[in-house]
Amino acid sequence: MGNFWIWVLFVFFFFQSSSFGFYLPGSYPHKHVVGDPLSVKVNSITSIDTEMPFSYYSLPFCKPQEGVKDSAENLGELLMGDRIENSPYRFKMYTNETDIFLCKTDPLSKDNFELLKRRIDEMYQVNLILDNLPAIRYTKKDGFLLRWTGFPVGVKYQDAYYVFNHLKFKVLVHKYEEANVARVMGTGDAADVFPTKVNDDVPGYMVVGFEVVPCSVLHNADAVKKSKLYDKYPNPIKCDSNVVSMPIKEGQPIVFTYEVNFDLSDIKWPSRWDAYLKMEGSKVHWFSILNSLMVITFLAGIVLVIFLRTVRRDLTRYEELDKEAQAQMNEELSGWKLVVGDVFRAPNNAGLLCIMVGNGVQILGMAVVTIFFAALGFMSPASRGTLITGMLFIYMILGVAAGYVAVRLWRTIGCGDLKGWISIAWKAACFFPGIAFLILTTLNFLLWGSHSTGAIPFSLFVILLLLWFCISVPLTLFGGYLGAKAPHIEYPVRTNQIPREIPAQKYPSWLLVLGAGTLPFGTLFIELFFIMSSIWMGRVYYVFGFLLIVLVLLVVVCAEVSLVLTYMHLCVEDWKWWWKSFFASGSVAIYIFLYSINYLVFDLRNLSGPVSATLYLGYSLFMVLAIMLATGTVGFLSSFWFVHYLFSSVKLD
Repeated sequence: MGNFWIWVLFVFFFFQSSSFGFYLPGSYPHKHVVGDPLSVKVNSITSIDTEMPFSYYSLPFCKPQEGVKDSAENLGELLMGDRIENSPYRFKMYTNETDIFLCKTDPLSKDNFELLKRRIDEMYQVNLILDNLPAIRYTKKDGFLLRWTGFPVGVKYQDAYYVFNHLKFKVLVHKYEEANVARVMGTGDAADVFPTKVNDDVPGYMVVGFEVVPCSVLHNADAVKKSKLYDKYPNPIKCDSNVVSMPIKEGQPIVFTYEVNFDLSDIKWPSRWDAYLKMEGSKVHWFSILNSLMVITFLAGIVLVIFLRTVRRDLTRYEELDKEAQAQMNEELSGWKLVVGDVFRAPNNAGLLCIMVGNGVQILGMAVVTIFFAALGFMSPASRGTLITGMLFIYMILGVAAGYVAVRLWRTIGCGDLKGWISIAWKAACFFPGIAFLILTTLNFLLWGSHSTGAIPFSLFVILLLLWFCISVPLTLFGGYLGAKAPHIEYPVRTNQIPREIPAQKYPSWLLVLGAGTLPFGTLFIELFFIMSSIWMGRVYYVFGFLLIVLVLLVVVCAEVSLVLTYMHLCVEDWKWWWKSFFASGSVAIYIFLYSINYLVFDLRNLSGPVSATLYLGYSLFMVLAIMLATGTVGFLSSFWFVHYLFSSVKLD
């Protein structure tokens, strides 16, 4: 018990200390004195044309003397295709260096020559990292300053291919301040949670910016025959990013060089990510989201007012009549009162509905918790892979909720019957993860065939399977056990033995159900563009606060749309509302998938090859399936509550 309170105090101290500073959790300042070594790391090379990352060293680049070593990676980084490795680029803190010779590659073989040309054609970008900051590149276009992370491998000009073989680095540093340490305590490793003595006699600096200018410089390979790593290049190097002069040719080596300049900057440590987050079109982003929020809030208000007035008027009119008039009204009037003996009749494929609702609760819970923590800054861009890792573990823990909801709903539909609850819990544990595993395995074979770093290694596959069957499945079965022990929900009315015939409808009810998805889609589509751009265009997504608001609005609108449609179906004596309430809000997934295809055709029109298009559509299918289960669950549970409330509010014989 004593240990428990120690942990509570530790967690409290952690949150308290991290709340005073504005640092991104998971990152804390490193003090470097003048002359301290700084190491640049390399990530996978990426392209928005293929969406397939490859290892940096798959191309004929310079390798470090000590050999290529993987940096510490988490589960999320591996799943995202990040492969962070060491590089030969070395700096000394606050020490400017020019004309540094890196290496001379072996003469380009035919395979390497063709590979380089293909990667340049596919617009692959090199991604470098210094002190956890990605290298940023600035370009001017039509008077506007554009920001890019990374730089191209090379460029094609007049049928010749040029490689960027000289890099001009600019490192922005800020003077180390003792106050920073006091404010950041608790956001780093355990050792940094407690105040430590810092020697102030030696001035220190923090890295607050990392910029790169790539140049194509014609080097003389013969002049560096005797040069070693980090030697001075024999001639002064002039770096002009607007001129290319190093064409690649089969059988000829490439000479790589670099230079680095350190600038003292006013940027403070907490603001060092601002340059990455100020992506172009940010004003449009904010105004679009605000506009969307206003429109959707207005629509939701109208739907709610109309709905409440209609139902309340209906109930009030009915309850004001005496028993004889009520009996006469039951005979004369059509509407929801006539389906009282059928409204709780078990739906077709009841087991599948229970499983899908259970999985939907799990996915929705994961989305809410993840976005909430991301909005607080706990899953920031500075902590690579934490978003995916967090989502995975939250999803597994919420297996308890999936099992509980699926089994309790199964017992409610079966009027308390316990038979088959273990089967339902098992299927709930395997339904969505099984489909996800099938889609991702198929896509992984495509990535394996392309030798992409985006392919999940076999060892990681084994880890994911162990997490699934050793953590997720037992937790879901435990949730199912709790659901079996919990009392089932009692229906307020009895179900007739003979089903009532549903009158012929003027139009197919499924048409209305499919059309209902347009309203929830209206809450999403503006935010969807930014999320898609983040996933497929390599942009940093950071407005999780707005995403949380959009998610809450989406849940409200899904609930309202489903309620209104269920009420409309009951009014025309259609008592088969179970599946329709699920798909009324779940049909938003159809529109999201159509939007994904539209995004592929118009925004990713440069996407090259059938493999890339298949990967895109496969991941989109996986995403819309999760959205369908989550939104459908919101619609179904709200409709179930409404139908239960409606028929328990008025006594019908």
